[in-house]
Amino acid sequence: MADEKVKGPASYFPSIEKTYGRPVADWQALVRAGYPAKHMALVAMLKAEHGLGHGHANAIVAHTLAQDGLK
Repeated sequence: MADEKVKGPASYFPSIEKTYGRPVADWQALVRAGYPAKHMALVAMLKAEHGLGHGHANAIVAHTLAQDGLK
């Protein structure tokens, strides 16, 4: 079912890539470089150091932590 709609944090990814001009993998690498910081500290880092909005930063962090089994 290739037409199935993406849900959850990943649904933000096309907008993030368009808005900030970098692939999500780049943002995930920044999040992983910030380990072992907690979720909100990682969100704050993306916002303060890279200018991401709260929703976009939160989506990247949530998805990355879940992928890495740290959620």
